[in-house]
Amino acid sequence: MFLQGRTTPKLGLDLAGGTTVTLTAKTERGKNPPASQMDQAIKIINQRVNGLGVSDAEVAKQGSNNIVVNVPGEGQSRVVGLIGTTAKLQFRQVFAVTDGRPIQLKGATPDKGAKPSASPSATPSSSVSASPSATPRGRALSGALALPTPLASPSATTKPSGKPSASPSATPSATPTQAPPTLAELKQELALPAGVSDDVVRQFATQSCYGTDRRAAGSNDPNRAWVVSCDQQEESGAFRKYILGPVAVHGEEVASADAIAPNAQNGTASWSVALKFKHKGADQFAKVTGDAYKAASGSPQRQVAIVLDGQVVSAPSIDNGAIAGGTASIYGSADSFTQTYASDLANVLKYGALPLEFKQSSIDEVSSTLGSDQLRGGLIAGAIGLVLVVLYCMLYYRGLGLVAVSSLIVASVITYVSVVILGENVGFRLSLPHIIGLIVSIGITADSFIVYFERLRDELRAGRRLRPSVEAAWKRARRTILVADAVTFIAALVLFFLAVGGVAGFAFAMGLTTLIDVVVVFFFTKPLVTLLSRTSFFGRGHPWSGLDPRKLHKAEPATATARPTGQEA
Repeated sequence: MFLQGRTTPKLGLDLAGGTTVTLTAKTERGKNPPASQMDQAIKIINQRVNGLGVSDAEVAKQGSNNIVVNVPGEGQSRVVGLIGTTAKLQFRQVFAVTDGRPIQLKGATPDKGAKPSASPSATPSSSVSASPSATPRGRALSGALALPTPLASPSATTKPSGKPSASPSATPSATPTQAPPTLAELKQELALPAGVSDDVVRQFATQSCYGTDRRAAGSNDPNRAWVVSCDQQEESGAFRKYILGPVAVHGEEVASADAIAPNAQNGTASWSVALKFKHKGADQFAKVTGDAYKAASGSPQRQVAIVLDGQVVSAPSIDNGAIAGGTASIYGSADSFTQTYASDLANVLKYGALPLEFKQSSIDEVSSTLGSDQLRGGLIAGAIGLVLVVLYCMLYYRGLGLVAVSSLIVASVITYVSVVILGENVGFRLSLPHIIGLIVSIGITADSFIVYFERLRDELRAGRRLRPSVEAAWKRARRTILVADAVTFIAALVLFFLAVGGVAGFAFAMGLTTLIDVVVVFFFTKPLVTLLSRTSFFGRGHPWSGLDPRKLHKAEPATATARPTGQEA
C-alpha cells in the first residue's frame, strides 16, 4: 500500500462525485440508430470503463441515440477519452508514404490553411518520396518480426532495435527551382498500382497531417479499397501520411489484447500490446505479411500499417518473411508507448469496436449525491456494530474475547489494505453499497470465532484438558466455518455476476471479506488460541479466561469405592 504511494481508498460516484459524459450516435441524415447497435455499444462502453465491475461507473441509454456515462472521481480525462473511441482496428498494406504536409500540385490552388512545420529544414512540403527512409515509423513492430527498414544508403547497417534509422540524405530536399508535379507525375513517382484512383492520389496530395484533426476523410471506412491516413502520434517532430490498400485483417479477428511491460532481455525497452488472432485472422495476417514481403526491398509496400480509428498506430516493415502463428505485437519508443498508452490501447482492443461512431455532446463535472454526511453516517453505523460485537465477546467470553477482538482488528486492517490496493490497481471505488457489505461482514467474521470457541467449550465440558481440546475443537469447527463461508461466497459470486450497480458492489465487498475471514481464522485465530492454551492463565482455567471449568459446569471424575473383602451383600 505504501509502495504504491496511496494510503486512502478511492470513493465512488455517490460519495465523491465524478464526470458525466453524454455521447450522441452519428447516423446518416440524423436518423435514429438501430436499438441492437445501441445496446451493443452500451455493453462495450460499460466493459471499457467498468471492466471488472468494481469501479462504480454507470452507463445508461437516454432517448434513442444518446448514451450517458457517469465516471467517479475528478480529472477523468483519460477515461473520457476511452469512452467514445470507436476502436475500429484494421491491418492494411502500405503503398505510399511521405511527410504529412500538403503537396502542391501543378495547377492546384495552394492550401492556405496548411500549418508550416516547426522545423522548416526537415522535409519541405513539396517533397515526395517512395523510399522507406521517408516512412519508417518503427513505433510498433508486428508479429515475430521485422528488423528495421533498410536505409537508403547502401553502406548503412541495420541496428538491432525495433526503430529504423533514416539517413539524413534519404529524403531529397526540395529546392525553389523544382516545379510542382502534375497528378499523373505524382502517381508515377509514388509507383502506385493502376487500381488507385486519381481522387485518392489528389486527397493524398492535399491532406495535411499537422492540423488538430488528422483523420483523413474515409480513412476509417473498411469498405474503401484505397484510403489516405495519417500517423496517430508524431515522432521526432513529424507526422507522415500514407496511401493504404484494402483491409487485410479486421479488428474483429483479434481474440485478445494485453499490455506487456518492457523486457530488456527480449530487446523491448518500452511497453507493448500483444495481440492474438482468431483462426481466420491468423491466416489473413500471414497472407498480408507474405504479400508485403514479396515487394521489392526498400519499397513502402514492404510495410503493413496498423490502423486504429482511421489513424496509423504503426507501419512496420516485413523483412523476415510472412508472419504465421496468429500473434502480433505493437510497441514503440518509450516516449510515446507508455504504460498508460499501452494499457488503454489493449483495453479498447480487448472489448472490440463500437458498432456506431459517437460524438461527445457534453462533459460535466458532478458533485456527490450523498456527500460527507452520509459517508459519516455509514462509518458511524459500522463503528456501532463493531463496538456491540466487541462488548458481546468480552462479556460472554471474557479473556477469550480478546482473541476475537484481535482477530477482528487484523481482519479490518487486511480489508482496508485490500480496498486501497484494489483501488489503485483495478479501479475499485468504495461506494455506499460496498460500505454496507463491509459492515455486514463484521457479523460474518465474528460468527467464525464463535463457532470455534463454542466447539472448544464443548470439549472442556466433556472433561478433556485444554491443549487436546484446542486441536479436537478445531477439527470439528473448521469444517463448519468452511461450509458457512463457502455458502456466503457462492451467494456473493452469484449476485456479482447476475446483478448490476449497487447490488454487484455489495456482493463484491461481501465476497472479499468472506475470503479474508477464512485467512484470518486459519492463520491468526487458531494459532493464537494454541499459543494462549500454553499459558497458565488459560491453561489452568482462570475465572476471567472464559475457560473456567466451574463456569462451564465441568463434571468431576467419579471415584470408585472398594468393597471390603469377603463382605457379603
